[in-house]
Amino acid sequence: MSDRLYKNYVHGRFMDNKTGERFPVLNPATGEEIYQMEVADESVLNVAVESAKKGFQIWSAMDAVQRSRILMKAVSILQGKNDELARIEVLDTGKPLQEAAEVDVVTGAEVIEFFAGIAPGIEGCQQDLGRDFYYTRREPLGVCAGIGAWNYPIQIACWKSGPALACGNSMIFKPSEETPRGALELARVYTEAGVPDGVFNVVQGAAGVGQWLTGCPGIEKVSFTGEVGTGKKVMTSAATTLKDVTMELGGKSPLIVFEDANIDDAVSAAMLGNFYTQGEICTNCTRVFVHEKIKPLFLERLLSRIRANIKMGDPMDLSTNFGALISKDHRDKVLAFIESARQQGATQLCGDTLPDLPEHIRNGYFVPPVVFSDCTDEMTIVKEEIFGPVMAVLGFDNEETVIQRANATHFGLAAGVFTKDIQRAHRVIHQLEAGICWINAYGNSPAQMAVGGYKHSGIGRENGTETIRHYTQVKSVYMGMGPIESPF
Repeated sequence: MSDRLYKNYVHGRFMDNKTGERFPVLNPATGEEIYQMEVADESVLNVAVESAKKGFQIWSAMDAVQRSRILMKAVSILQGKNDELARIEVLDTGKPLQEAAEVDVVTGAEVIEFFAGIAPGIEGCQQDLGRDFYYTRREPLGVCAGIGAWNYPIQIACWKSGPALACGNSMIFKPSEETPRGALELARVYTEAGVPDGVFNVVQGAAGVGQWLTGCPGIEKVSFTGEVGTGKKVMTSAATTLKDVTMELGGKSPLIVFEDANIDDAVSAAMLGNFYTQGEICTNCTRVFVHEKIKPLFLERLLSRIRANIKMGDPMDLSTNFGALISKDHRDKVLAFIESARQQGATQLCGDTLPDLPEHIRNGYFVPPVVFSDCTDEMTIVKEEIFGPVMAVLGFDNEETVIQRANATHFGLAAGVFTKDIQRAHRVIHQLEAGICWINAYGNSPAQMAVGGYKHSGIGRENGTETIRHYTQVKSVYMGMGPIESPF
């Protein structure tokens, strides 16, 4: 396999397809092709499923402590390859190296470590019924499919495979066709660590490959990360074979900043929740509600921080903290949202021009940080997920009303509140319709904390002990301790 052509990873090795079909992968920072990837045709997919079944038989029969030790070894290998894998992520995603090196691989490895640590402690229960009794076992599901998004390729692959494998399942993972290489590198790490062949296979391609996986009768569960419309299609397809489904979908999350908030911290949260990863994060707080008493000061400090601290440039430069969007099409979509906001009367406070970029990245897919004020709840940028660096700042002066406005969306992924009043903080957060919430913080997502959405933002949870329920099934065993009573 050359440095310019990569293939599917099945049963511990790279596998050729039969059709020869492949697709190009571009570097978002330059717009240039960096390699090609073979598509998983039906021959590859069928072998991947049979391989995963064989891998499951071996892996699920292992003692949980043995599985834990192998996964811990994978964690150690990932940590040792952090810088190498971070650079691969940067080339695929366009995000800054300083971010990928500190977050993407690190947090992915932490999730595997967390689940490897609790795997030996997975247990059922026992209930005395008098003479008889029953007990429950938590058993693995079988072959699971993971379908990833392009914003955090290797992290998402770890988030899905970590709990799946810790619980004794095997997984066939399909990364986004725009960022396909990170999952291949994770598969190689698992093999090096001693995970049996077939336990983690990687198949490549676009929507057609994902549809094949969700409809395949040999797969017991699908875990999907992506946008709402695609999630609905995944759920419909999975229903044909009654698969378990976990979905982490889109958001239009609110950040509510009360008049007593620490303004500098609130500005930090708003910037993290809109401009980290160039705004390409589903939990981002793209609706920033600021109390009218402090709104002018908030905007003043926000704009000052943007001018002073954001450096857009070559993502491979460690001083760059703001990179390129994933593709030309996505950049154009974000620019269309920005234009719609102007047309609908919002006031653009920054981001109307690109900085002077080095020549080698001038064809990259860059959009500067954009802040709009004078926004209303009916504007397109306030209602629809943009998935780019576009912040809408809205004023409010009443707690009850801002809660209603924050909840007036079919999304329900995340929410944040900034206030020094601890009673108000909890009172408000308990009324917000969102699955991931922060008080005087934003975006933190440790392995121990379950993440997932309300309403159209998802089904099920990832991370935290809650996830064990989504990768195991309960078997009840009734134990008769005496002669059977029967009228016959």
